[in-house]
Amino acid sequence: MGLSVDDKCKVLAKNPEAAAIISEYSPGFTTDPQMKMVMGLTLRKLASFPQAKELADNLDAIDERLKALGD
Repeated sequence: MGLSVDDKCKVLAKNPEAAAIISEYSPGFTTDPQMKMVMGLTLRKLASFPQAKELADNLDAIDERLKALGD
């Protein structure tokens, strides 16, 4: 089974393919020091913050791509 936007950011960040997908919509996902504060949140929760509008706008597409990683 693939990953999803309902996985915690720290889980997604540890998977290079998932991190690359998310970084397309949120540059600095794995490199910005401030991201350490939100690694315990799910990506869906992170996307609910105003600063993550790009993630929120593309959440369904990101979810599909993450789920496809397990195929």
